[in-house]
Amino acid sequence: MSKLTPAPGQTVGPFFGYALPFAKDNELATPGSAGSIRLHGTVADGAGDPIPDAILEIWQPAADGTIVAETGSLVRDGYTFTGWGRASTGATGRYTFTTVNPGATRRGVAPFIAVVVFARGLTNRLFTRAYLPDDDDALAADPLLASLPGDRRSTLIATREPDGGLRWDVRLQGDGETVFLDFDGGALAGGRDVSGERA
Repeated sequence: MSKLTPAPGQTVGPFFGYALPFAKDNELATPGSAGSIRLHGTVADGAGDPIPDAILEIWQPAADGTIVAETGSLVRDGYTFTGWGRASTGATGRYTFTTVNPGATRRGVAPFIAVVVFARGLTNRLFTRAYLPDDDDALAADPLLASLPGDRRSTLIATREPDGGLRWDVRLQGDGETVFLDFDGGALAGGRDVSGERA
């Protein structure tokens, strides 16, 4: 019996060609429609340099806080809100989505958008959240945010812009590193940064 040679390790990118892009992938809502907003920002590495080929996926509730149960996440018909989208970064590391402000899914939890980041050099995808900045009381009472050191919470809170849109940057390492989440068997286990230390 021969001994098998292990295959070399792989990262999650940059090789995103399969099924990408698809029409209106980053448009969860039609631009300019009632209630639509722009969520945008930059994905940067530990040195602060933009990452030109990252992918961000978002999942979120509807504006009233209901979890969307529509089938077919790729539906982009102008009126069906599926709560899911995907955007890639360009040479400047910037991404953008057209979506709606998510509502809170239950009392005591601040509204947020769940985000998954795929990028070069990562051996697995990273999970995080972008919280709406508008309700200080809800942010202070949110269980996840309350579990984080004060200087790390701000990495999960977006900035509201004058036009109503949201700016939220992702930093994979270094100063201002975004808090990433560790899930164990589908349950939230706590914050974990890219270096593997719990946030």
